Amino acid sequence: MYKLYHYVHCPFCVRVRMAAGFLALSFESIVLPYNDEATPLSLMNKKMLPIFEFAEGDLSNESLDIIKRLDVNDLLQNNKSSEEELDSLLAKIGSDLHSLCMPYWMFTPEFNSESREYFQTKKEVKRGPFKKLIQDKEIYLLGLEKTLLEVETKLTPFYKGDKLTITDIMLASHLWGMYIFPEFQFSTKMHSYLQEVKKQTSFEYHEDFWN
Repeated sequence: MYKLYHYVHCPFCVRVRMAAGFLALSFESIVLPYNDEATPLSLMNKKMLPIFEFAEGDLSNESLDIIKRLDVNDLLQNNKSSEEELDSLLAKIGSDLHSLCMPYWMFTPEFNSESREYFQTKKEVKRGPFKKLIQDKEIYLLGLEKTLLEVETKLTPFYKGDKLTITDIMLASHLWGMYIFPEFQFSTKMHSYLQEVKKQTSFEYHEDFWN
């Protein structure tokens, strides 16, 4: 059986989970503690997830490459992922969304006290103190809402089309994290879009902690 080593909050890991669900492919789900350096280093010589094991010794940790290999009939139209516009949108979404959500992600069931401390220490090096991120939340919310309005204009009902593609998985896997933010609600249109992606990909965010 395929194996997926992943973090629950990681949008690149969520990409693979959504794609596998859409393609109705089973895999063994292995959620790693964020402070586990030994496992990814032993598998791929670097601490980066997801790591997907196709067979013993056949591993990849590039989410889009993993999906292309799994999607042998190209049902997700994987060539769409090369759009420069999409890359720009994801960069803008990630910049604001991660600053908003990181202080909340670390209190989900995925983390214990040790991995929480490790996560905060690592992320504060890049983004600054989490306290400051929370204090500046209105700045990030305004930026995110502006980007979401841009995305909404292109939902017909999926991104620039009437069928779910890899583009929708890339967008939804990033945006899903905002459901954890207590002072934010998606618009009706965006919420309906994300829920339809969820339905078509059989996606459950915290499934590993419900079983």
